[in-house]
Amino acid sequence: MLRLFLLCLTSLAVSLPVIAGEPEVSQIKAELVRAFPELSPAIVKPSPVPGMYEVEIDSKIFYATSDGKHLFMGDVMDLRSKSNLTEIRRAAIRTRLLNEVGEENMIVIGPDKPKRTLTVFTDVDCSYCAKFHLEVPELNKQGVKVRYLFYPRTGIGSESYKRAVAVWCADDRVKAIGIAKAGGKLNMKTCPNPVESHFQLGQRLDVNGTPSIFVDNGKVLPGYIPAPRLLGMLGLKS
Repeated sequence: MLRLFLLCLTSLAVSLPVIAGEPEVSQIKAELVRAFPELSPAIVKPSPVPGMYEVEIDSKIFYATSDGKHLFMGDVMDLRSKSNLTEIRRAAIRTRLLNEVGEENMIVIGPDKPKRTLTVFTDVDCSYCAKFHLEVPELNKQGVKVRYLFYPRTGIGSESYKRAVAVWCADDRVKAIGIAKAGGKLNMKTCPNPVESHFQLGQRLDVNGTPSIFVDNGKVLPGYIPAPRLLGMLGLKS
């Protein structure tokens, strides 16, 4: 339903009835939910632009007018600072959602006190994920911690999903993920695991492919990037 809602916004504006009396935030939220019930988890609050309100749902940001007449899809730019205020908010949301997972629910490879941290949605059967995994030792050497979350592109219950579960359930998860990415044989045992919740979070964060790299500042770097180039993007030298 949320995807259908997003399609409805491609016209950039949705008419909402004018409301008067109650506090604007409550009014706007009520009208949003009336028009799109799937937006009941949305957070509505004042935006940096006078007369506009920010609507947050998952990692997406929209804007509503204070009179409740219109809902806008698009980014807000601060022309003086030349900064994208919407992307700054999205980055903060991404960082919060990823950190809420907890490192105990990730496969973490790297130093305890890193210079930078990358959270990577990975598919154990993805060739470019395998290439990225070969870069991890060099990233670790330069002070970068890599936190893996599973994103089996073929979906929940698929063979890739089952292999991801087997990696999580292995006695040595770091060794097992290396074996999986090299196409090796896994002990296909099961146990309580976070694979499905990782996949669902990836969908909330609009992950469309793997590897999807999330930097500790909330920036997204889609696709495989060789370590030397990635280190340069992180402000580190190889």
